[in-house]
Amino acid sequence: MRYVYISSILGATAVALGAFGAHVLSDILSVDRLNTFEKAVFYHMVHTVLIAVLDMQNKCNFIWSKRLLLLGILIFSGSLYLLVLTNTAWLGAVTPVGGICFILGWLFIAIEFKRRVQQT
Repeated sequence: MRYVYISSILGATAVALGAFGAHVLSDILSVDRLNTFEKAVFYHMVHTVLIAVLDMQNKCNFIWSKRLLLLGILIFSGSLYLLVLTNTAWLGAVTPVGGICFILGWLFIAIEFKRRVQQT
């Protein structure tokens, strides 16, 4: 259940960053940059909720899914946050690594469910 704790912190962070983007950055950033920031917040929140849900499952072991999704949030959303806030373009090259972590996290969910079904 430690990932529920981690996801609660991540959820609070996503809400705070979303509010920061809507109330502070909306007057400072271009529409494209603001859209990038909002995309980072969206992926951050969706995968935060998924981590919490996975951690509450007692019958399946989703440890690798949770780890990959957490890493995806840090790399994908983190690189986009930094790209927008620092205007450091090379961070855009890091973002796909986080996307790959998200994809692998979802695939590991499928693998775990399939493994679980085969055991019953």
